[in-house]
Amino acid sequence: MTVFMVERNLKGIGMDDLAAAQQAAIRKSDEFRADGTPMRYIRSTFAPEDGRCMCLFEAESQDDVKRLNDEAKLPYDRVVEAMDLTPQRH
Repeated sequence: MTVFMVERNLKGIGMDDLAAAQQAAIRKSDEFRADGTPMRYIRSTFAPEDGRCMCLFEAESQDDVKRLNDEAKLPYDRVVEAMDLTPQRH
């Protein structure tokens, strides 16, 4: 599967709403997987100063990631293929 980054502008969002949005992304990715569409929520990074939020998903297509966010009613500016460079810990 490929990693995709979802870019969001969440300026002014409260922490409770941010947590709820993350939970919605996780739930929806679990639903997709249960319905046979390979999908995994990896993580999000949020910059409260300017509201930028980057969410990583593993999926087979960019369209699947867009559909997930649309169905979860999560706003996004764009979805792009990305490389997750998290180092492996031994």
